[in-house]
Amino acid sequence: MVTITEKAADKAKEILAAEGKDNWGLRIYSAGGGCCGPSYGLDIAERPSAEDEVIETNGLQVFVDKNTLSALSGMQLDYMVSPEGEGFVLNGGTGSACDSGCSSCG
Repeated sequence: MVTITEKAADKAKEILAAEGKDNWGLRIYSAGGGCCGPSYGLDIAERPSAEDEVIETNGLQVFVDKNTLSALSGMQLDYMVSPEGEGFVLNGGTGSACDSGCSSCG
């Protein structure tokens, strides 16, 4: 199961409200992969699809299809602000080959 921090939920609700989509949710999806493992995307969605599990936390609905949900086990969606920028990040999980300095990644 993926968890969503309060900071991430609050920022997502802020974005949804700014777009006039207060009752919508976030969708986390698999965006393919490369030599360093899978990558994931984030989008807004009005409602879950038939294949989605719905995670409700801190007043936010998050939609994740069942296959992606199992891959996200142990991960946490957070919202980070740093001097380099800000955005949503997925932390934790089993990691990838690049986490240990994979030299074959371009």
